[in-house]
Amino acid sequence: MSQAELNAAELKIAVQAALDGDWHAAHNIAQDYGDANANWLHAILHKIEGDVWNSKYWYAKTAGKKYEDFADAKEELLELLHHL
Repeated sequence: MSQAELNAAELKIAVQAALDGDWHAAHNIAQDYGDANANWLHAILHKIEGDVWNSKYWYAKTAGKKYEDFADAKEELLELLHHL
């Protein structure tokens, strides 16, 4: 399994944790990675937290994703999961 596949597997676990309401577990995984998908997850998590500034900071580190792209964080998590 390649490093990219391992990263995606870990991020899928993190997205599922976020969907299950375990923000801290998801955040702990997200901050271990620095690729665009991890940054997207990090941005969504801070959106859930209500930290708009921090969320937008992480969106700026994604591959063109924006805070305003999704009004519903759950829908966005599902889109990220599908993308992985």
